[in-house]
This record gives sequence, structure tokens and C-alpha cells, in this order.
Amino acid sequence: MKKEIKITVPKDYSAVNLKKYLRIQKDLDDYKDDEQAQDAFLLYNLCGITPAVARKLDNDTVTSIKKDLYELLNKQDYELTKLITIDGVEYGFEPNLSEMAYGAYLDISKSEAITIDKNWGKTLSILYRKVTKKQGALYEIEPYNSKHILDEKKWLDVNMDFHFGCFFFFTRTYKDLMNAILKSSREEALKEETLSPHIKQILVTSGEVISQLQSSHEKTLRNLKK
Repeated sequence: MKKEIKITVPKDYSAVNLKKYLRIQKDLDDYKDDEQAQDAFLLYNLCGITPAVARKLDNDTVTSIKKDLYELLNKQDYELTKLITIDGVEYGFEPNLSEMAYGAYLDISKSEAITIDKNWGKTLSILYRKVTKKQGALYEIEPYNSKHILDEKKWLDVNMDFHFGCFFFFTRTYKDLMNAILKSSREEALKEETLSPHIKQILVTSGEVISQLQSSHEKTLRNLKK
């Protein structure tokens, strides 16, 4: 007697939170030389299909699932969400990046590159802070304090459509932000000629990481087309 199995394939990243995404990325990296293992991790983490169940599926079903996953993991049309409520607290994205506190900029720059990894929660805690005043579409948020980055774990349960929207927006404007700071500030420490080689390298790397992430899913899942 055949047993019916219900398989749900996510259509977008609203079904995947940051915690699961980081776990998947770690698994894929740990087994980067084993495409079969990578397929198994994706089927299990995204669709709940165990290796034992996968072996029982017919080829057409597996091909259809892989096609849907390939489309999901190459989806890039995510928009920035400026306001988000977590555990009853509303947080707002930095309203004016060109006037972002230099301390906030420096704390973001401590990372080797701006990307969605284990440090991403810290970056979000810098960019999104508690809303203190709101009127229509306008809002104000708390002044930046380095203690904000200690509250990074709250982002783990937020879905990836939100994270990608913020990531693509912020990295595309990161270099522009630095240029604006250099032009508007009178502080000697911010003059371009005095920037440390480390910060300059971060700017270059963060600009490159956008295209790297956009193509990473395709590289990781190139065998799904087969």
C-alpha cells in the first residue's frame, strides 16, 4: 500500500528565517566538495525531505522540487523594509545614512565585509534602532550606542525576505555613504588620505560582495538544473 507524502516547497524567503539560513550556509560550506550532500541538506532544510524519503521519490518529482528550489534561491527582487516590529517593539532603519553617527559606521566597519553571516545581526542592530517618534511615514529612532550590537539575537527569527531587502539596499549605498561622510565632515580623522588601509579594503570588499552573493546561489545549485 502506497503512503502519501505531502511536500511543501517554499516559494519565497518569507518561509526561511535567518537562523535556518545560516545553518544551511554552514552545511553547504562544510560539504562544498560534495554536491550530493548539498542537495540532501537543501531538500531537508527547505522542504523537510529526509534522505530516506528522497530515495523513494520518483525522478520527475525530484526534478520538479529542485526546479522550484533553484528559482527560490536565485530570487533577488527584495525591497528594503524600513520599519519592523519584533516582540512588540518597533525598530526603524537609519533615516539618513549620510548623517549616520561615525561610531555606528566604525562598528559596521569592524567586519571584513558586509554580508549575511554570523555577524549580520550586529550590523542590523546598528542600522535598526527603537522608534522614538512617528508621524505618518516619518519617524525618529534612538541615537546610536555601541551597546545596541549586544541585542543581535533578536534577528535570528526574522525571515530572509526582510534580510535580503536590507542587505541589497545597504551594500549598494555603503560606498556612497562613505563618500558623503568624507565630504561633509571636517574632522581630520575622516579625511580620505588618513583612512586606514583596513577601512579602505572593507569598502572595496563590501562593494564586491553584492555580486558574489547574487551569484552564490547559482553556483551552489548549478547541479539542480541537471
